[in-house]
Amino acid sequence: MINVGFIGAGNMGYAIMKGIAGSKMSKDIQLYAFDKYAPILDRLDELGTVKCSGCAEVVEKSEYVFLAIKPQQLDEVLDEIAPAVTKDTVIVSICAGITDDYIASKTVAGAKVVLVMPNTPLLLGEGATALSRSDSVTDEEFELVCNIFGSCGMYAVISKDKMKEIIAINGSSPAFIYLYAQAFVEYAKSVDIDETVARDLFAKSLIGSAKMITDSGKSLDELIEMVSSKGGTTIAGLEKLREGGLPKAVENCCKACTKRAYELSK
Repeated sequence: MINVGFIGAGNMGYAIMKGIAGSKMSKDIQLYAFDKYAPILDRLDELGTVKCSGCAEVVEKSEYVFLAIKPQQLDEVLDEIAPAVTKDTVIVSICAGITDDYIASKTVAGAKVVLVMPNTPLLLGEGATALSRSDSVTDEEFELVCNIFGSCGMYAVISKDKMKEIIAINGSSPAFIYLYAQAFVEYAKSVDIDETVARDLFAKSLIGSAKMITDSGKSLDELIEMVSSKGGTTIAGLEKLREGGLPKAVENCCKACTKRAYELSK
């Protein structure tokens, strides 16, 4: 039995635990968790998670420790768990912008650290997670962590030096997509189309378009062309999006997201 602990049981921590509990890995993994907000732990009963009295207890009982907390909480947590961390503890951090070197400097020299950037669709088993690892993490250990995130979506392994840049692509991007969707729904309301109908139609269009990106084998330019008839409605709309600076706005959005990640970096 492999003991996997979670410090933080909010939306992201819960989603990962739910993914583990609902997968074939569940028979080989015992979950442990602690969260400062005690009531949030009640929902973990259905997952078979053992509730701990503090962060240090999670580390003491676990071979793999997930830091499912905000970057602003990290220092306090690392100070608390440092005495319990050993050279064999695998620390999995979802804290945006935080480096493996910083975590090692606060715990154990050469600590085994896996850096992870997941997103909230993990809650539905449709997450997209980017991962990288420190040199001290073995192939077997990294494979287990990758499989955990594979249980609640897809994952991709990237270079450590791109973990801040990837945040805009998959970590924060759901919020950007929701804002985009909101603008379409607001337009629908302005022309007296039922909000729920518009939301559902647009959501299904997003799902279908995403499948076209991943499964059609066509480039993004080719997919745009497939929808665009010369002199038609789509062309008219695309022209206004370009005139309005959508590509530049997206670039600026990603740069601002990355800049903030570097500001949070330690």
